[in-house]
Amino acid sequence: MIRAALLALLLLAPPAQAEAEARPEAGADIFAARCASCHSAEAGAPPRPGPNLAGVIGRQVGGDPGFDYSPVLRGAAGQVWDAPMLERFLADPEEMFPGLWMGGNGLRQAADRAAVARFLRRNAGAH
Repeated sequence: MIRAALLALLLLAPPAQAEAEARPEAGADIFAARCASCHSAEAGAPPRPGPNLAGVIGRQVGGDPGFDYSPVLRGAAGQVWDAPMLERFLADPEEMFPGLWMGGNGLRQAADRAAVARFLRRNAGAH
């Protein structure tokens, strides 16, 4: 009986991924763990090895005038970052922009990519 009750609780409990999606700070946590060593998301902060991502949603690709982008990103000028494009990029940056100077291998989980995009959208203040 106790086993059946425990099993029922486990099956009814939301998975960890759903919990991460529900927590507003999930994107900030993922950004801090996976992105912050190279990027800032605070308006006015200087670029790090990567450009400042404050206000990236709605900004042109390669559009931070204070950062020296790789040629592939300079060549993508005219494209504008929105949440779906950012999520595709976060899945596999090198696949989206071959020759990109950015290291890293993307975020495997769609929920993680969506959480980071939501975090960056909330930090949409002017750069």
